[in-house]
Amino acid sequence: MAPSGQRRSSYSKRAQYNLFTGYIVAGAGALIGAVLLGVSLFQPDLFGGPRGAAQDAATPATETVAAARTGSKSLWDSISGYYRAGSKNAELKREMELARIRLAEAEALRQENVRLKGLLELQDKDRTPVAVARLVGSTASSTRRFAYLGAGSDDGVTVGMPVRSPRGVVGRILETGNSSSRVLLLTDSESVLPVRRAGDETVAFAEGRGDSLLRIKLINLGINPLQPGDLFVTSGAGGYYPPGIAVAIVTELADDGGLARIVSDPAATDFVAVEPIFEPEAAIGAGTPVEEELGD
Repeated sequence: MAPSGQRRSSYSKRAQYNLFTGYIVAGAGALIGAVLLGVSLFQPDLFGGPRGAAQDAATPATETVAAARTGSKSLWDSISGYYRAGSKNAELKREMELARIRLAEAEALRQENVRLKGLLELQDKDRTPVAVARLVGSTASSTRRFAYLGAGSDDGVTVGMPVRSPRGVVGRILETGNSSSRVLLLTDSESVLPVRRAGDETVAFAEGRGDSLLRIKLINLGINPLQPGDLFVTSGAGGYYPPGIAVAIVTELADDGGLARIVSDPAATDFVAVEPIFEPEAAIGAGTPVEEELGD
């Protein structure tokens, strides 16, 4: 019988050398590992240099990865911020306009208080709203400008009471029902309101034009002192409206005054407050120091 072609590794010198070399390398590796382990246990600072060198070598790669991660995050933030910028800008513009109106109203009220207290030594009186209700409709398609309020005579509302929103004057009560009222808006062509420029005593009339603008007609004609952006507030003359409430902002100049947009747009107003009719003569009670001085 012929001998098999396969021979065991023990019959091959080359296989024996390879196996012996593998044992030698494995033993040397294990010995070196044991020595390094012992050195790291007893002298841990000995490998600080190699570790630092390895870290230095890996730093550029890690910095590149970190920069790419940060850059991708910034890019995403920029893209999302771009799409949110429109709504944020509109919100900030509304807040700035409201803050500007409040500041001008506060300045107008301060000047009014200084003037009245200096003459009559009047004391402040809180004006409690008669009713707070929602604007439930308006005459958008009519040449007249009316709005309808969800409060009426059952709520204490009477004809002539001023109606205002958090931004400024809306109009005044024209007719009342039991649970609803009709409001004459400032923009109606029959609406005329005495106003003055916030910050000084430039007086005028704010007349409705039947659209979204008011006509500011100066009482004292001459050189037009108005500028675009001037805020007009109620003057308190003629009753109905108390002084110092924001009315309109000048947008365009004219020979006798200018055109102004209303501050409190009824289309953008939800809830409004109905206030008592302002009566200037009632504020000057008998027995004030001025009257006593005149009586003497």
